[in-house]
Amino acid sequence: MGIGDRLKEERERLGGNQTEFAAMAGASKNSQYNYEKGERSPDATYLAAVAEKGVDVLYVVTGGRKPTTAESISDETTKFLDIYQHVTDLDREVLIRMASAFAKAASVDVRKDND
Repeated sequence: MGIGDRLKEERERLGGNQTEFAAMAGASKNSQYNYEKGERSPDATYLAAVAEKGVDVLYVVTGGRKPTTAESISDETTKFLDIYQHVTDLDREVLIRMASAFAKAASVDVRKDND
């Protein structure tokens, strides 16, 4: 997967079409199309503009996601992590198994909703 593919993936993740995305970055739709097709590479000005709109530029350029900062973790998640840190190792294993089961069930529900 190249820069263009990852840029398209980020655009889709944020929910914009090529025209809207290009406009927010100060580029033309044609430039956006060429970036996503891998025919041209975006410059630093473009990347800085899309980064301000939520694009993970590190991912676009390198394929590696930027680490999540503690400030971006919700209060509910922080509360869960605090609980997790204060239980026994055996209880942690139970919590992980339960969370995995819930995640699998949610994944199945999402697939059913999309059918």
